[in-house]
Amino acid sequence: MHAAFALFYLQAGGFGNLGLLLPVLLVGMVLMTAIPNQRKQKKWNQMLASLKSGDRVVTTGGLRGTILNLKDDAVIVRTLPDGVKLEVLKSAIASVTTEDDETEKA
Repeated sequence: MHAAFALFYLQAGGFGNLGLLLPVLLVGMVLMTAIPNQRKQKKWNQMLASLKSGDRVVTTGGLRGTILNLKDDAVIVRTLPDGVKLEVLKSAIASVTTEDDETEKA
């Protein structure tokens, strides 16, 4: 019985074309995931660099507010409707809401 399995695997010839196809597929998958992530990261970095006082922002925690003051790595945000002032890291800002976005939602 064991000899039959051994003969079967010897006749199979190993990986064949699968040995070439697998690395090509792996490289393709890495490229398909890495390139969109780089574009997304670049766009997010540009958004952070263009922040200014008066911009309406949404944080990763879901807080919405208006930027009052900018620091090196943080911003002071006034939340609505209470007007509470919070210091938030720039890296915690998920998006900037423009007036055009607000009018489309209304």
